[in-house]
Amino acid sequence: MIEAVSVLGQPAMRLVAADGAEATVLLHGAQLVSWIPAGDQQRLYLSPLARAGAGQAVRGGIPVCFPQFARRGPLPPHGFARTRAWQWLEGVERGGVAIGVLRLVDDEATRALWPHRFEAELSFTVTGLALDVELAVTNTGDAAFDFTAALHSYLRIDDLRRARLGGLYAARYLDSLSGEEHRQQFDPIGFAGEVDRIYFDARDPLHLSTAMGRTAIHQEGFDDVVVWNPGPDKAAALADLPDEDWPHFLCVEAAAIGRPVALAPGETWLGRQGFEV
Repeated sequence: MIEAVSVLGQPAMRLVAADGAEATVLLHGAQLVSWIPAGDQQRLYLSPLARAGAGQAVRGGIPVCFPQFARRGPLPPHGFARTRAWQWLEGVERGGVAIGVLRLVDDEATRALWPHRFEAELSFTVTGLALDVELAVTNTGDAAFDFTAALHSYLRIDDLRRARLGGLYAARYLDSLSGEEHRQQFDPIGFAGEVDRIYFDARDPLHLSTAMGRTAIHQEGFDDVVVWNPGPDKAAALADLPDEDWPHFLCVEAAAIGRPVALAPGETWLGRQGFEV
């Protein structure tokens, strides 16, 4: 089943696979805001105080960060893709799998911020206990450009302090809180509160274990992994996040940061992140 719905007062599409697995995506930002595997529970965190609208970033789900990650450049934080309206291209059910595709193309407003011609597609598939998300970027102009990007996935958990994330042993990381670089010395990782790390060249499969069960996470095309949670103090300063909700999500993001993606005219880059419970 594929149906048009409204989420946060914005147009969205809800896709349900033959086995009951479902996902909902906002046209605003091509942002997945819900994923419920077949016979399971909600696996993405969406803040109950989240807001959506022109120029507004939505707190939760899977925001698309493009063409800049965070404040690592001259653009608004995380670029502009997450705050723009995307075009719904296709929704199909094929072989028991529900598939959705959205597109963003440059225009005068994007070129005023970032003077390049591009086409971005966000596609996702949902079936059974799995969700797969793919971001494709094509250089449609006549000059090369580079960019950074991420799928800023908010994974719903019961309690951050009891969560464990495995698969990053020996990876080099930047602790964005201290500005220092380290090697991951133990695995899995536990959390006491705020965490903000960029793990470089971290391509191995990951697994997140909580009282809600185990989630396998894999990625292709993205070289890096970002692990983020604001902790209690920064959560209290975020107007679109309840103070008490910070323990209920962990962002495990597939990212291209350490080596920006370089695209010659006509070239396409693909990055994927997948989850299975």
